[in-house]
Amino acid sequence: MFEQSVVLEETKDEDGFACEDVNKLSSFVQDSFHELVKAGEFDISAVNLSAYGASFVFVGENGKPVAPLYNYLKPYPENLLHQFYNTYGGKEEFAYQTASPVLGNLNSGMQLYRIKYENPQLFDKIKYAFHLPQFLSYIISGGRYSDITSIGCHTNLWDFQKNGYHAWVSKEEVLEKLLPIASSSSVTPVSYQQKNFKGGIGLHDSSAALIPYLLSFHDPFVLISTGTWCISLNPSNNSPLTAEELKNDCLCYLQYNGKPVKAARLFAGYVHDAQVRRIADHFHTDVAKFKQVRFSDDIVAQLQKNENPASLKECVFEKRDPSFFPSAEHAYHQLIFDLVFQQSFSTNLVLEKNRVRKIFVDGGFSKNEIYMNLLAIAFPGMAVYAASIAQATAIGTALAIHETWNVNSVPANLITLKSYVPVMRAVS
Repeated sequence: MFEQSVVLEETKDEDGFACEDVNKLSSFVQDSFHELVKAGEFDISAVNLSAYGASFVFVGENGKPVAPLYNYLKPYPENLLHQFYNTYGGKEEFAYQTASPVLGNLNSGMQLYRIKYENPQLFDKIKYAFHLPQFLSYIISGGRYSDITSIGCHTNLWDFQKNGYHAWVSKEEVLEKLLPIASSSSVTPVSYQQKNFKGGIGLHDSSAALIPYLLSFHDPFVLISTGTWCISLNPSNNSPLTAEELKNDCLCYLQYNGKPVKAARLFAGYVHDAQVRRIADHFHTDVAKFKQVRFSDDIVAQLQKNENPASLKECVFEKRDPSFFPSAEHAYHQLIFDLVFQQSFSTNLVLEKNRVRKIFVDGGFSKNEIYMNLLAIAFPGMAVYAASIAQATAIGTALAIHETWNVNSVPANLITLKSYVPVMRAVS
């Protein structure tokens, strides 16, 4: 296995808001692939890519980007939000139809709507609007496609009731800028440096990370995919989203096979990192120390005796004073305690307890024994596992096109599981 990690310097859009530099990102992908092929260490049969899906790359007639890769955290103008939702049936009804909470720029289709009304000259320059995963695939394989996993991730583009693009996409002349939808398992022939291989069309990262689990486990389960966002995915829950679920940041994704996955999102990884820095600053220690903090029954027992106000919308620890705690370890246990409370509420929104008996956790928090022990406590009677799979998202993109390049069966031991058994009463 070859793995490389790099932090690319950000740039700013025309409003001065920080965003990823699409040119540097493109160069990194192209240069990395060039070096991989040039080294000759691997016999490359196929290439597929994944990336976060809540962004578009806007390309002109010459196939080059004509706009920044807008940050999905950029605030959305309230006047345009009101204009859009008033035109298309109101927030609640529209969110129900598209299985997408009202998220502004994070509803990536809204970026095109914004450009149309704020910068019509730029709108006219856009020939193609690539979802980011498909753009990265395009610069390697040359294929110009849309993919259902990218379209179906809180974009405001897809009508889950009609199983097609929402009517606004055509009415606002956005449809003509979107690329034809191809199957997530489709490939195009690619010739590069006298080598021939197959190129996939790219997948949304959360959907790609789910694929190894779908192929490995056939009983109902929930996967909590942890990172900056902690997303609880329930592939067996296809009930329509309720107003309460939408209000609490639930949505639906589309799997690579086109089936909906009910999901609940929590910004827990981002909050964790920010609060760890605050704890470290107060106790004059290094943030790296917290990777080695072990789970303590005694500390958790003390925390459970304290008043622990509950809030799904925000992590209670953000309002706690670190000086209240006798040590950095105590403060860190409280942070994870508060995050797990949020997580349990979020996961329960999609869980279907009568059907689902297993919870898998992958990503950063799966390696955090405090988090995993507290999660097991929060879900008594459930089988809670830390799941380990090297580069689940990358493996998922390979599995999506497996049959086009590999005659062997999918390995049965893709995922390693570590069971966590609750040793204390439920977190409350």
